[in-house]
Order: sequence, then C-alpha cells, then structure tokens
Amino acid sequence: MLRDSIRGFMARELTEERISQCEATGDLPWAIMGELRQFGYLGGLLSEEAGGYGLSYRTWAMMMEEAGYRWLSLRVLLNTVNIVIALFHHLGDARQKEKWLKPVMAGQMPVWVGITEPDHGSDVASVQTRAEDKGDHWLINGGKLWTTNGVNGRVGILVARTFTEGCDGDLSLFIVDLEETDFEASRVGTMFIKATATSQLAFQDAKVPKENLLGPAGKGLKAILTGLNYGRLNVAAGAVGAAQRSLDLSTDYVKTRKQFGNVIGSYQLVQKLIVDMTIRTEAARALTDRAAQALDAGLPGRKECSIAKLYASEAAHEVASMALQAHGGLGYSTDYPVERLFRDTRGGLIPEGTSEIQTLIIGREVLGISAFT
Repeated sequence: MLRDSIRGFMARELTEERISQCEATGDLPWAIMGELRQFGYLGGLLSEEAGGYGLSYRTWAMMMEEAGYRWLSLRVLLNTVNIVIALFHHLGDARQKEKWLKPVMAGQMPVWVGITEPDHGSDVASVQTRAEDKGDHWLINGGKLWTTNGVNGRVGILVARTFTEGCDGDLSLFIVDLEETDFEASRVGTMFIKATATSQLAFQDAKVPKENLLGPAGKGLKAILTGLNYGRLNVAAGAVGAAQRSLDLSTDYVKTRKQFGNVIGSYQLVQKLIVDMTIRTEAARALTDRAAQALDAGLPGRKECSIAKLYASEAAHEVASMALQAHGGLGYSTDYPVERLFRDTRGGLIPEGTSEIQTLIIGREVLGISAFT
C-alpha cells in the first residue's frame, strides 16, 4: 500500500514535463520535500519518539527504490537530507536540534553536506579544510567540491580538520548556517543528476559560531563513514528503481514497436535483451534487500551494503544502456526519459564510494586484509 501511494503521488506531482523543467534549471523545488514527509521520507528511520516513523531498513530501501524509479536527482537529494537528519539526531545538542533539526525534518530548510574536496574524494580522512579555535568562534579555511545543493542550502554540515589544544588535526563536524557564516558557493555543471545543484564551496577566514561544533571535536570521521555506509544502501536502492524504470519502459516499447511486420519483442535478440535486463534488476534488488536485512538485524552491514552498492549501481547503468538499445533512436532523444536514465545511472558508480573503493571494502571484509595503505 505504501509503495502504491508513493508511486501514485510521484506520478502526479513529478510529471515528465516538470522533471524536464527542473533538469533545465538545475534545481529541484524544495517544497516537494515537505510533501514527501507524509510518507516518511524525511527522518523516517528515526523512532516515533524522535519524530520519525520507526521504519525498517527494508521499508526504507523500497522507498528509495521508488524515488529512483521516478527521478534519481530526487533520490540523491533525499540521501543528503537524511544524512543531515541522522547526524543532527545522533550528535546534536538540544539547541541544535531545536534550531535546525526540526525545520529540516519538516522539509522547510534546504541542506548540504561538505565532504569531498578538489584533491580529496575517496580518501575522506585526508581532507584539508581547516577549522581553528579562535576562542568565541571557529575560523574555517578551505574548499569543498561536488557538494549536493550547496548553492541552495540554508544550512550545511562541514567536515574540517580541527586544531585546538586537545585536537591536533583530527576531523570534526561543523554546522554552517548561511545566516551566520559568509562563504562562496558556485554551481558545477555535470552530465548527470542535473537537478541537484552540484556546487563548489570556498571558505576564506569564514567564521562559524563556537557552539556550532556538531558532536565532540576530532570525532567526525567515524560519524561520516557510518553515514556513508547507510548512504550506500540508498544508492543501491535508487539504482534498483532506475533499473526497473528502464526495464518497464523497454518492455512496453518492444511490445508495441513494429519492424518487418512484427512487434520487435517477438524477435529472439530483443527478448534476450529484455531477459538480461530483468536478471540484472532482480539480482540488484535481492542484494539490496539482503543489505537492508543486515542493518535491520543490527549488523554493521559494511560488506552487504558495499556489495549492493557495487552491483546495483553497475547493473542499473547496464540496464539503462540496454534500454537505450531497445528504444533505438528514441532512446537518445531528450524528450524521452531513457536518455536521462542512461546519464543518471552512470552517476551512481561514483558517489558514496566509487566501484573501485567498494571493491576494496568488500575485499577487506572478506579477507581481513586492508588495501587502503
């Protein structure tokens, strides 16, 4: 029932015409976040006492699959919002939760998370943005790249190397509020997930209030890495949704498109294409469900989430490529969603850890030997 309600809502509110308009402007209307709260998309994994819905990870994966089915830019932004919500919930004090967590969970406050830098992506531990303790404030210097929604966010969570009397360069998290801190934000053009306002941020002697430290100083790396693990489940589930959309569009098309006097779905090579798409989609869904079950069981789920992210993101792009082939010339028309699915699924191979990084994580979990040295 929840799946049907979500799919019906998204089909009504996020029509192909509206999505195309958002892709052209590079922005997703933030008001949709508030409307999605009714389904549990904002903080739904939190307990009811904490303002959430107490959802299981399996239910959450289904919801992210539906978001990916409709529009991968939406899935990406939902991931960012929920990382922010989780960090505020687990690390925030009463004031921080009242000032920022409540409006974020209501869909009223656009957010961003600043991790990646021009010279540091996969190696999160090596980020160079600095935060110096200046008594009544933190002084931030550095830059972030590939920051989702950076130019539109009212508040963000920034990862910075911290320098205090008791913290000599360890990573910490800082709340950066646009109404309190001056910094530069500019758009970065991308070939995929075009409506996520991908941005570059620059901090030059930017002042952040002392009380905006999120969690203990020097303890930010573990919190971010934990968030990325859950984010991999989101990426995998969204990829499954995109794969299913590619498959559904192709199935409908090959059953109606005629060539040489017959529908093309009657030809063996086209059927082979549809079968290969189906197998990849079903396998990706099964691996994603397995990862969600591991998290529901209270396990860390590092191996399961990385396997799901690695396979599902690669399978989704393969399926989208097959969909383009099945549609022929129509597949690369910008007036039809297959072209966008092909581009957006390619994007899933990079965020929350590239395919190569996922391979090394899985290898470490299986062998007990780390290649990150």
